[in-house]
Amino acid sequence: MFTDLLPAATALAPRLVALRRAIHAEPELGLQTPLTLAKVREELADLPLDWREGTSATGAIAILTGGRPGGSVLLRGDMDALPMAEATGLPFASTIAGRMHACGHDAHTAMLTGAARLLAARQHELAGEVRFMFQPGEEGFHGARHMIEDGLLDPRPDAAFALHIMPDMPHGQVTCRPGTMMAAADMLRIVVTGRGGHASLPHQTRDPVPVAAEIITAIQALVTRRYSAAEATVITITTLQAGSAHNVIPNEVVLIGTVRTLSAERRADVRGALARLADGIAGAHDCTAEVTVTDGFPPTVNDPRAAALVAEVAGALPQADYVPMAHPLMGAEDFSYVLQQVPGAMAFLGVAPADSNDPSVLPGLHSTRMLLDEGALPRGAALLAGCALHFLQRGWPTGA
Repeated sequence: MFTDLLPAATALAPRLVALRRAIHAEPELGLQTPLTLAKVREELADLPLDWREGTSATGAIAILTGGRPGGSVLLRGDMDALPMAEATGLPFASTIAGRMHACGHDAHTAMLTGAARLLAARQHELAGEVRFMFQPGEEGFHGARHMIEDGLLDPRPDAAFALHIMPDMPHGQVTCRPGTMMAAADMLRIVVTGRGGHASLPHQTRDPVPVAAEIITAIQALVTRRYSAAEATVITITTLQAGSAHNVIPNEVVLIGTVRTLSAERRADVRGALARLADGIAGAHDCTAEVTVTDGFPPTVNDPRAAALVAEVAGALPQADYVPMAHPLMGAEDFSYVLQQVPGAMAFLGVAPADSNDPSVLPGLHSTRMLLDEGALPRGAALLAGCALHFLQRGWPTGA
């Protein structure tokens, strides 16, 4: 079923590369990616697809109906870029200042169009339908959730798959795991309020600066002494805002950071623990602390059957290089919203140069110098198409 997919995808390589470069040169941010979607629709205009577009964002679903009745499977690619300046020096580098495709969404979108073309060529063989989800707003804007709320996933598909490139992973290597694959990512804000005054008279104030410092230190102990290392928890304070002059004790200090957890239970427990910790330390110094945790993406949890299907398809492609993923990553993905609604899986695809001796030292995701080897794009397109074919023709792997 899968042996001819990679040669067919390789024949599409010039189209995939051209689309990826066009998207890369004109990156768009957030929930509005009309130029990118227009490029996608133009590339797929000759295929027998039915299109549905959202109202709250520029998300779209393209539906390919097979020649026979059957189930439905969704394949997803994201379209938005990041607000950062590009420093790659590529001839097709971003033409828009302060914007860059530094997370590979240009490649994800190109690979998804390749999968659409591969599957359209097999339309008469398909038992059911394939939905191609072109999604904006993955970079913190909850684009998948917006598309779900717009009804674009209704009725719910039977399975869903997505692929994410990794620029510091060996060329063409695929990895996936059952269960939790990526973390929840929430934003933490702690406001410590005291009583400011002259820096030479600290005893007349209630200085919030050492209190904030004590809270930061205590958070590290909270992580290492309250929670088992078997389930990773990360709390990182990234911003400390305090004071306006060298001789003034401020009234308040604002701490901002991120909380990464791998389960709903740990996510809830950490929030309560942080509130008690900050309140207790601040109270001991006659200050107050207000803790706010803003919801980010939930954990990305792969269905074990879907993870097994990815492994089977990846292993069946020519020059297979599938490696089980040993442990979850503490990054986050809003494909998690889809996986809350539909059994499915996300996998990673290595796009380091084929001749790289040590991909781990290469610039990673969200780097201004991130590069990818476009020779891996056909493998990604073939893998996505193969997952759809496997599910529609065979269902879930036996024994998964």
